[in-house]
Amino acid sequence: MEPNLQDTIIALSSGRLPSGVGVIRISGPRCRQTLKSLIGDVPGERRLVLRDFCTPDGGVVIDRGLAVFFPGPKSFTGLDCAELHCHGGKAVVARLLGVLVENLGCRLAEAGEFTRQAFENGRLDLTEVEGLGDLLAAETENQRVLALTRSLGGMSARLGEWREEIVVLQAEIEACLDFSDEGDVPGALGAGFDRRIREIDEQIEAVISQWQHGRMVREGIRVTIAGAPNAGKSTLLNHIANSEVAIVSEVAGTTRDVLEVPVDLDGQLFLFADTAGLRNSADPVEIEGMRRARGRMAQSDLVIALRGPGDQKLDLSEDTMGVVWTYTSKIDVLRGDAWAGDGLSAVSGEGMAGLFGRLSEFGRAGVGVSEPIIVARERDKHWLKSAQSALRLSLGEPALELRAESLRRAALAIGRLTGQIDAEEVLDQLFSHFCIGK
Repeated sequence: MEPNLQDTIIALSSGRLPSGVGVIRISGPRCRQTLKSLIGDVPGERRLVLRDFCTPDGGVVIDRGLAVFFPGPKSFTGLDCAELHCHGGKAVVARLLGVLVENLGCRLAEAGEFTRQAFENGRLDLTEVEGLGDLLAAETENQRVLALTRSLGGMSARLGEWREEIVVLQAEIEACLDFSDEGDVPGALGAGFDRRIREIDEQIEAVISQWQHGRMVREGIRVTIAGAPNAGKSTLLNHIANSEVAIVSEVAGTTRDVLEVPVDLDGQLFLFADTAGLRNSADPVEIEGMRRARGRMAQSDLVIALRGPGDQKLDLSEDTMGVVWTYTSKIDVLRGDAWAGDGLSAVSGEGMAGLFGRLSEFGRAGVGVSEPIIVARERDKHWLKSAQSALRLSLGEPALELRAESLRRAALAIGRLTGQIDAEEVLDQLFSHFCIGK
């Protein structure tokens, strides 16, 4: 998507029709003229007014509703913006959009184009844009909190502080190199120079340490249910999801692929996966299913290893870097001392309350940090580590010229994270995931 700031863009921003109210958003240089043609005037700034929405030629009333005007640059996009609050009928909205495009020179917006205008006009940086996108997609309370913190500039503020201090440090080196003969410029760096770099390094390290927690919040905690065929994996997944999402059969080997289901437990997203049973087999389809099962385990934060009646205990420690919980399943059919340790039955419900409680605690421990989480993406970690590496390289350089270059690279890495530098490589993919009208 190539943005054109000379276009005036429009879109229905209020979601699927029909609805009680439809909100049409307008942004661009023709916004004022469009309002005059449609409602007869430009309302006072940020004031909702009741108006008839009319065709510009014969003045035929299309609908009566509310209009509001947001002048640039102090608007969401940085350009003149307006909203038309009309009745949310399909015919009403279609007629208004048609008039705006066919008679008033507006263009239907691409996905995420309003937010891209905000970015292009400096109203949002790239981390705030990503936070806004995550806020729109948030399904759990933890995701909402993480996304809101980021969209409101929680990460931008920290990055700005670091970059400003790094630029000051770089300037001090440049002054020593270029103006050491001046009376007010010291010929050598101050005693606290290295300490200031180490302080920034420590602060960045503290934020990087949050990344795994942020990833769990944003993407969900990956849980794989593993075990031999007929160990009760699919039945357990259905019980957790409270839905018949997996086929349950007495025939061993029914599950051949990875089936993933998202579940919200106490505001934290979990991604539970049912997998093919693990056993010796010559069936190529079953072998592929087991390969995929082990691949899913390798990427999991938690593996629930089920051991059915008569099954040998599975050692899955080599299949995952995550935590492994082992449970005896189908305890409703066992009697006496036939099982020991943790047991459960997804049929009778025995042991399930304990499992859910344990999962909730695992979720709280996985995302529980003392400060608000602001990092959650692989891109965050990559550029923060790049900045950190450059800072540490600066500490080890004897030559002032090389120290200055390392600090420049650290500031550059932070600039790439906020989108100040080389943002184009991520923009198209990022904005394509936004909904129309945002």
